[in-house]
Amino acid sequence: MKQVRIHGPDDVRLDEIPEPVVGPDDALLAVAACGICGSDVGYARLGGVQAPVEEPMPIGHELAGTVLALGERVRLPGIEVGTRVALHPGAAGFGLGNGGPEGGFTPRLLVRGAAAGRSLFPIPASMPFEIAALAEPLGVGMNAVDRVDVRPGDRVAVLGAGPIGLSAIATLHDRGIDDVVAVDFSPRRLEVARALGARDAIRPGEIDLWEGLGRLHGRETFYWMDVVGTNVFIEATGAGTLLEEVIRRAAPGARVSVVALHRKPVPVDFMTVLMKQMTLQGAMEYPDRFETMIELLDRRDLSPMITHRFALDDFAAAFDVARSPDAGAKVMVRID
Repeated sequence: MKQVRIHGPDDVRLDEIPEPVVGPDDALLAVAACGICGSDVGYARLGGVQAPVEEPMPIGHELAGTVLALGERVRLPGIEVGTRVALHPGAAGFGLGNGGPEGGFTPRLLVRGAAAGRSLFPIPASMPFEIAALAEPLGVGMNAVDRVDVRPGDRVAVLGAGPIGLSAIATLHDRGIDDVVAVDFSPRRLEVARALGARDAIRPGEIDLWEGLGRLHGRETFYWMDVVGTNVFIEATGAGTLLEEVIRRAAPGARVSVVALHRKPVPVDFMTVLMKQMTLQGAMEYPDRFETMIELLDRRDLSPMITHRFALDDFAAAFDVARSPDAGAKVMVRID
């Protein structure tokens, strides 16, 4: 059968591999949809989780599908052969799609350790598989919001309107937070951000970010610093210089949730952090209940997030789109 694997830096192939063998603690899924994550693009650039790789590295961890088989020790309430499920890729500890031996861009996926009951979650019969596959990235954006305890009345800027930033926007909108500004260079992504609940959008190529935020959230002088009234930032760009600016220009008492991958160290002016009594919070992975994302997907339409759809055989074209920050938001691979 086919599986997408990384063989080295910028060497991503759709390989032929043997059919998986289901162990007593495992499950087998017929994958129906799997999204391309920014980390997949990063892994390809590096040549794997770390290069060089001894064996080709499978990728793909944002997925949903149907249970095909269960090992003899897999006894889970609500899970049987034929159950439609979304996947928590890291719960069982095997690094699925993130350096482990399996990845989701394949027709049949071995889910190791399914017997632990933390990997497979039933989805409603009416939910399309491609929507259920958004549960994983939605969880990353939701956790970024949770970590800084966003409340009604907060003035929020989501920096970066890729899938994680969009997931944060959808979460904020679902919770009644109406003063949300999306920031991105891509007009297409800002259009999606508005569809998912952003009240305003700023494209830095057209207007200075801090001028725009000052116009929307107000501005003031704090000691000698010119600051804007934005008091919550979701940092989903990975741009270190922007994070430095956020610390300098954010309102006193601001909370900053850093959910992007910053692969290089970023200087932090802790004198400013101290004076403003700011909170700098890292955010990684998901809320404790994976079902929380499925419940949100069931009550709100997040389909605008999916801007491109490809078949597995067209993975090379799909990956080219995912590499382009201006092309759109979530690239979804459908698997028959």
